[in-house]
Amino acid sequence: MYLQSLATAVPDNTFTQQDCWSIIERSPAKDRLSRRSRLTLHGILRGEHGINTRHFAAPEIEHIFDQSADELHSIFRTEGPKLAARALANALNQAKVLPTEIDALLICTCTGYLCPGLTSYVAEQLNLRPNAILHDLVGLGCGAAIPTMRAAKHILAAHPNAIVACVAVEICSAAFYLDDDPGVLISACLFSDGAAATIWRNSPGPTGLQCFDFDTHHQPQDRDKLRFEQRDGKLRNLLDRSVPELAAGAVSRLWEQRGTRPVGSVIAHPGGKDVLAALAPVLAPYTLDFSAKVLRDHGNMSSPSILFALQAALQNKPTNDDLWLVSFGAGFSAHSCRLGRA
Repeated sequence: MYLQSLATAVPDNTFTQQDCWSIIERSPAKDRLSRRSRLTLHGILRGEHGINTRHFAAPEIEHIFDQSADELHSIFRTEGPKLAARALANALNQAKVLPTEIDALLICTCTGYLCPGLTSYVAEQLNLRPNAILHDLVGLGCGAAIPTMRAAKHILAAHPNAIVACVAVEICSAAFYLDDDPGVLISACLFSDGAAATIWRNSPGPTGLQCFDFDTHHQPQDRDKLRFEQRDGKLRNLLDRSVPELAAGAVSRLWEQRGTRPVGSVIAHPGGKDVLAALAPVLAPYTLDFSAKVLRDHGNMSSPSILFALQAALQNKPTNDDLWLVSFGAGFSAHSCRLGRA
């Protein structure tokens, strides 16, 4: 299948890490934390940890840690479709495709649950045809964008003349939680909101890039190292200190199975500064500059992040050699694919 366009969207409100520290300082939630936890937050948000700015869709972000489960769900239900539709509308515009020409819409997310899913809301906002295929992929975590693209490839195999849209969208601010757990504290300092949309068909598009060679690796024995749990009706992120090492191990397995076609650039999910540092020796001599740039400008947006890094790479006029993409997250799972010229 061929990439026709790629577009991204972030909420209008931008916050520096200093801004985020100021929000926590003013929040009553900080009084529930131990002194050690407050020092941890101060050290991360005021230190150099690879992130300069983040974007949050949640209104009144200064009260986010005191919102009820119902209020957080309402934020996801309102802001998720809005941000996804923005990214998709931009991608359609780039590809010169009308919303009524979309035959299938696939949306992945892990920061909220809706029934019917986000596809129903986005289809309504953009006036998709009533017979368009709508598929929601929920629970794949930060690595979800590549499995979603793989599902698009299956649809195109069954319907060769179709136009398929894929969207990865996360409202991480609707899943913020605060307590003394180190992983929870790091999550509050790391995650951000964003969306990315791609348009696919079986004929070459403006980019000239074909997506192929999908691969995946699962380690269910490490599931509890990185996943969401429910606490007081809210999503609470479990983030073990071993995640950088787990990511490096899983990515290494996929890298070893990549085949013999030349690779021009590696595009990795920018999970965090420590994660990128763990990946660097595995993928050397390739750099992870595009991933580091996305992390610096946006934080970790979960599933859309890999597509933000791909966008940065494409704007940099890549060589004719393949782009090798790799994402990873809850499961513990990792996924890869190639973008190259046929």
